Amino acid sequence: MDPLGAPSQFVDVDTLPSWGNSCEDQLNASDSAAETYQEETLRSPFLYNKDINGKVVLWKGDVALLNCTAIVNTSNESLTDKNPVSDSIFMLAGPDLKEDLQKLRGCRTGEAKLTKGFNLAARFIIHTVGPKYKSRYRTAAESSLYSCYRNVLQLAKEQSMSSVGFCVINSAKRGYPLEDATHIALRTVRRFLEIHGETIEKVVFAVSELEEATYRKLLPLYFPRSLKEESHSLPYLPADIGNAEGEPVVPERQIRISEKPGAPEDNQEEEDEGLGVDLSFIGSHAFARMEGDIDKQRRLILQGQLSEAALQKQHQRNYNRWLCQARSEDLSDIASLKALYQTGVDNCGRTVMVVVGRNIPVTLIDMDKALLYFIHVMDHIAVKEYVLVYFHTLTSEYNHLDSDFLKKLYDVVDIKYKRNLKAVYFVHPTFRSKD
Repeated sequence: MDPLGAPSQFVDVDTLPSWGNSCEDQLNASDSAAETYQEETLRSPFLYNKDINGKVVLWKGDVALLNCTAIVNTSNESLTDKNPVSDSIFMLAGPDLKEDLQKLRGCRTGEAKLTKGFNLAARFIIHTVGPKYKSRYRTAAESSLYSCYRNVLQLAKEQSMSSVGFCVINSAKRGYPLEDATHIALRTVRRFLEIHGETIEKVVFAVSELEEATYRKLLPLYFPRSLKEESHSLPYLPADIGNAEGEPVVPERQIRISEKPGAPEDNQEEEDEGLGVDLSFIGSHAFARMEGDIDKQRRLILQGQLSEAALQKQHQRNYNRWLCQARSEDLSDIASLKALYQTGVDNCGRTVMVVVGRNIPVTLIDMDKALLYFIHVMDHIAVKEYVLVYFHTLTSEYNHLDSDFLKKLYDVVDIKYKRNLKAVYFVHPTFRSKD
């Protein structure tokens, strides 16, 4: 209430129910029961945490109306963007805000900059610039959006802010898919609260009616309100859940550093140099893996002038890159299809691997992940003799593997897998598959 008795339009964040209190049927397990649950059940990477849930609020409303230490404004690089969030903040903050913004001299994508709140209930406004989304530059967009949320929280920590009100930073004007962006927002905030939770008391996600459904759907994945909800949410987590701080992980960019490159560990036999060497092991000195002009090697391959040994080495290097990525990614969604599995041995003692065609919905899954899963499963199988059995039973046009995918698979695994593959059985081929 203001001094004249009129109700205030601003909303005190302390009066809003936390996410942890929004679940009526929370699991009230004892400590011993929780320990048993943890031992016997696969746990989520985002564990049920009552204290963290108590710091998170989902609120349908205008972020400019929040009475908290700071609210977040999403804008463009010149901080002059016209969008519903910015328009509301500028209108309520008053003309002094524009003056203050000119002193900032813009803001780069992913950065966060601070101004006073002026006539707002919030003391400060943190301005940030979300990325423009294009599918071919998805990795860059993910990293930039992560930086937005991370830098806002870091600035709040440095300024000893007790509460922050987030708008949805990925404005519709910039074309970022809402669900993809929400995953990044929630996991970044979750990881920050895990590490720096003592520095902040409330994080409010202020959403519109259109955005609320997506946030309610995804919040249980990153902020489960009970052990039961944690277990239920686990299968729905995306493959990329980021690193320890929520940052998107790009395996190709990871750098492996050895304390003493080339020095074998204690009680470990030094591996012979050659095709079987693990590329994560650097070599006898820091530059032992330099390969010369890669473009020249590829040109020679195309011209058919590269030696067989060099060609095999090129194939092995390419395969090891795929294997490294396969070991680092979460492929549980592909594994759940049960399209590839080991079923025993044949009369000759060779491992039998089964591929079920109808369980491969090629139009619905990421076929690159399917290739990674195949490599992940088959890497240790292919070191000895094995046979493949492909069941074409009850397949349709949606289950036919694309020729480009098969060519890619052949190019990646050709040398390594062909050596010990003794037979391929095709069960129930159709006229189309015979072609």
